[in-house]
Amino acid sequence: MKKGILIGALVVLLLSGAAFVAISRTGLVRLTPGKSVIGAEAAKAKMEAFVRDGLGVPATAEVMVSAATEEAGVYKATVTIQKKDYPMYLSLDGKKFFPNGMDTEVKSAEAAAAKAQPQDIPKSAKPTVQLFVMSYCPYGTQIEKGILPVLETLGDKIDYTLEFVSYAMHDKKELDENLRQYCIRIEEPSRLNAYLGCFLKKGQGTEAACLKTAGVNVAKNAACMKATDTKFDITKNFNDKSTYSGSFPPFNVDKADNDKYAVAGSPTLVINGVSADSQRDPASLLKTICSGFDNAPAECSKTLSTTAPAAGFGEGAGSGASNANCGS
Repeated sequence: MKKGILIGALVVLLLSGAAFVAISRTGLVRLTPGKSVIGAEAAKAKMEAFVRDGLGVPATAEVMVSAATEEAGVYKATVTIQKKDYPMYLSLDGKKFFPNGMDTEVKSAEAAAAKAQPQDIPKSAKPTVQLFVMSYCPYGTQIEKGILPVLETLGDKIDYTLEFVSYAMHDKKELDENLRQYCIRIEEPSRLNAYLGCFLKKGQGTEAACLKTAGVNVAKNAACMKATDTKFDITKNFNDKSTYSGSFPPFNVDKADNDKYAVAGSPTLVINGVSADSQRDPASLLKTICSGFDNAPAECSKTLSTTAPAAGFGEGAGSGASNANCGS
């Protein structure tokens, strides 16, 4: 899995009504004009706001955006996050954000070569599947939405666990939500998927309603969160920046597995003890997980959606690129 705060060159070609931008060896080419031009100053402000809110960069991170300039039909600026520079682009109407530029000819060849190479996933009678996420990482929530139909399909034919990356990139709310979901996993595991099915629709602000919808014992969950917070020094470490990994506080409840599998970011999918890449639509995830069976059950032939969920919270569709992640 590639690393970096913003790794996701394939994430944004979600086209709906604004400027359609294609990227080739000659640079960015606008194929269809946008409906309006917002201006360079507004473009700079939009980029900074989207990096903060849309990509989940925490408020504590240092973010600077250079002046935006119009180039080949889009606005271009350099976004500096924690002293690292990233070229980024915005459509002239300010509605479409492009975190990177790609050479489509080179990337298409690479994708074709990768597709031709089968993953070397060990096989077992009952595959062990571990998904490591940060609860507010937009790419973690994306794959969670994609995998829920797979879990419903395969049921107890796999041994599945939702685990958490050993640091948080999205402030205290992520530590708290990680704790909440961890405690459902520990105390009432059969209710976790129902909770996620609710929570992933809108995110922050729906926790109480989703606990109720999933039938979680609220008092038991709260007691577990408090005990786990104390056991792993979650809040204590959040308040002590000397414990941080770079700019990010630790979340060590699943640290042993993080270290065992060299988990670097969210999401990380581990099947039968090895990291596995998959597109994030349910059909692709089913196929990837089913490749870990000695003898695939009939459920592996079920037809699931080939449409990837949108990154972040919500019920829309998005890009299923497997290399977009939150990581450092």
